[in-house]
Amino acid sequence: MTGTTSGPRGPYRSGIKRREQIVTAAAKAFTEHGYNGASMRQIAADVGVSPAALLRHFANKEDLLSAVLQWWAGETASLTRTANTGLASFDQLRAVMRYHTEHRGLLELFIRLTGESSDEKHPARPFIQQRYAELLKTLIQRLLDAADDGEIPPTTAEQAEREIRTLFATMDGLEIQWLLDPAVDLAGLFDCHLDQTLRRWRSGDFL
Repeated sequence: MTGTTSGPRGPYRSGIKRREQIVTAAAKAFTEHGYNGASMRQIAADVGVSPAALLRHFANKEDLLSAVLQWWAGETASLTRTANTGLASFDQLRAVMRYHTEHRGLLELFIRLTGESSDEKHPARPFIQQRYAELLKTLIQRLLDAADDGEIPPTTAEQAEREIRTLFATMDGLEIQWLLDPAVDLAGLFDCHLDQTLRRWRSGDFL
């Protein structure tokens, strides 16, 4: 056997590309119409395939939603990982906000699905709940680590949780305001809030 090639070839490669096209079209449809309002038939039409061809890639709409959520998580994963610890790690949140201003569609998708997930029967609910829980746990621990390392005065787990939940609420609120009015300085306003929050933490002024 002479020569080697990397990556999938032929029909398999075409299948991967088609799945990516379907996921992209589904993300757009879920953003514009919500999960319940989007139809598999319309998504298939947007991609240029028949409904039957779409079902060869995704068994049903829940299966397609799962793929969209996995794609969304992959797109944003690098923004929630950092080698920093303690207070320095909170600077990654600035990058998250700037990323949103450059990828409005992803933010619209997440905000839309988050709102819909208040319905206990919504298929995205477990994913949304797990994501919030994991981020909450991570940032609470980073704040407690900052206290252990002497960056900030001692704080309790209860205080740390209140601080992080309030920080999340500010982020979500600013994002919604920006989606409604792009003139809102999303990154700038968040930078100001985070600067004030970090100063407050360093002084031991916890909620």
